[in-house]
This record gives sequence, C-alpha cells and structure tokens, in this order.
Amino acid sequence: MKVGILGGGQLARMLAEAGHPMGLSFRVVDPKSGASASQVAEQLVADYDSAEARDALAECDVVTCDFENVPAAALEALAERVPVRPSAAALAAAQDRFVEKSRFQQLGMATPAFAAVDSRPDLLAALDRIGLPAVLKTRTMGYDGKGQAVLRDREDLEAAWQQLGGRPLILEQWVAFDHECSITVVRGADGNKRFYPLSRTWHADGILRLAVAPCPNAGRLQAEAERMAGRLADDLDYVGCLTLELFASGNELRANEFAPRAHNSAHWTIEGARCSQFENHLRAVCGLPLGDPGLRGGISVLFNFIGELPEVGDWLVVDGLAWHDYGKAARPGRKVGHATLVLPDRHALDAARAQLGDRLPADLRGALDRILPPGDGRAGPD
Repeated sequence: MKVGILGGGQLARMLAEAGHPMGLSFRVVDPKSGASASQVAEQLVADYDSAEARDALAECDVVTCDFENVPAAALEALAERVPVRPSAAALAAAQDRFVEKSRFQQLGMATPAFAAVDSRPDLLAALDRIGLPAVLKTRTMGYDGKGQAVLRDREDLEAAWQQLGGRPLILEQWVAFDHECSITVVRGADGNKRFYPLSRTWHADGILRLAVAPCPNAGRLQAEAERMAGRLADDLDYVGCLTLELFASGNELRANEFAPRAHNSAHWTIEGARCSQFENHLRAVCGLPLGDPGLRGGISVLFNFIGELPEVGDWLVVDGLAWHDYGKAARPGRKVGHATLVLPDRHALDAARAQLGDRLPADLRGALDRILPPGDGRAGPD
C-alpha cells in the first residue's frame, strides 16, 4: 500500500519510519526540495494545490497530512480521486481558532473566554468583556507562538494592533492554569477509539520543549481528557491521530486547541508506547486494526530541541535514551530533533539526570525538576 503525505516535515518523516516495517511505501509532496521526509520517502517538489501534486497523490492508496494548514480546496479536489484521512473538513476545523473554540463550546467543553476581532472597536469591546491580561491571536496560520501578542495592560494595545491588525483575529482570556497537558486519541474509520496517557507539557516562547508521560498525579483528568478528545473525534468523524491541548487548573480542564495530525507532545510514544502515534495513525488511515497505546515503561520524558541539536555523543551516554535527528539545518526557532528517555521509575530518572549533568539546559532541567522533583522516588506535587 502506498501512502501519500501532503507536507514533508519531520512528522511525515516519522510516519514513513513507522510505516516501512509494515510494508508501506510513501510519497510526500512539499514545495521545498530536500524536505526532512525526503531522506526516507519519495518526494515530489510541488505546490500543495498544483495539478502535478494532485495527479501524483491520486496514484496512492490513501492520503494524509503532516500539518493542518494544507489548503482546504486542494484536499477537497484530491478527495474526489483518493481517500483523504483525516478529511478536509476535519483539517479545516483546526485552521481557524474562532471556529475551533466555538466547536469546543458546542460540544460542552470548557474553554478560555474568547471573542472575534476584526477592527479596533471590536478589540476594545472584547477587552471590556474579557478583561486583561489577554492574548490577541491571528485566527489562521499561527503556530508555535507565532501570530500572537500578550496584552498585559492597555499600553500593549497599539503595538499588538500594529503587529497583527488588518486580518481576522481572536482575543482570548489569559488563563491562570496550574499546568498544560495534552491527550492523543486515535480513531478508526469504524469509530473505534484508543487513547494515549495524558502528557504533562511545558512550553517556552510558545514552542513545546518538554513532555512527561504519564502526567504525574493526573487523577480523574485522564478520564475527562478522554471524554473531551473522544467527543471531538466523533463529532469530526475523524480518522487518524488527533491531539487535544489543554489547560489544567486543579481537577478542571479547559480546551486550548487541537491538532488534526501526529503531534510533538506524543513523540515519546515512539519508544514509550506499545504502538506509537505514528504507527497508529497509519493503521487508522489504512483501515488496519488499531494498536495498543499503553506504556512500555514507567516514565517517558521528551526533550524537544529547538534551533540546533546538542552533541549527540554527550546524550547517548545516558541509559534508556533514544535520539531523533530530523536532518534539518540549524535555524533559530526551528524544531530540529528530540530525545526521549524511557525509564522504569523515578529512581532511574534521577540516575539519568545525574548522567546528563550540565548537558541538560538549565530551563529544561528546571521544568523537569518541577514536574518530577528529584529525590526519593515519591510522586511529586502536580
């Protein structure tokens, strides 16, 4: 079976790596030559909405995407010739933040307060209703902290408007959350669903830097996250892996956004789960039985590398560590790779921390120590 992928980034690369042992082959379309996935899959250099791309992908047995901002019209035209999973409608639901959060509310999911903003008067009215602090965001095309500005007081309005005005925006309430977390669900075409353990996440400058699974002391949050993600997947008639990002305050969850694709916060599943998100996404879109999302080890810790990779030899001295180089040139703000620790317990994690020493950047060490404090192996506060 041949799988076509719109987008040739690291997600497409990891899909291909997961699919090769199952006998799948891959054709990726990306307008930039030498895309990350081109090292493990056939690449066509073409625009996503070109006739050349449609013709090449129509020769595949099924088509999926490695990012959500593929032009909806391109997917709709392609779907007339070959199964596209998830559907164009499912991807479109994640492309507009206002539409996305409106759907969350329609499904009975708590969210931060929000309002559409198309003009300065709209912004002032939204601020009167929502209050400060707040976050002004573009409704489309924003990711990894791009296309947004934090408003802490009225003096921030002019600079934010100069940066973002002139396009559809959304104002969102600033949430004083305890922590962020995310859950990944895989859903087959028959409606069968399986859920991965909730991941505790930490971001810097809007980019995921660290994920820990399972989320320490999650309690009933796992069941609530499964309810929310499952309801969303069913409502979208979704096929494949979907990740819902959440704010946690005590025992309450608020939906922030969802990704209709494999997601950075679940990269730990490659080594840490019995069936990774990438393999399960392929199983779903290819109509194969879904795999077991359960844990292989006791704790999985994902370190996301941004801008440039550390020296690989400095990290591979650590027992239980897996290394992923995306084959991308170093560039500020760019995801270039990740490492995952899969460990049986907290004692093994403390030993790994000691092995890494100063190789682990101070911000990542600090975040990890807050989530899983070093010590005697007792569960830390969450």
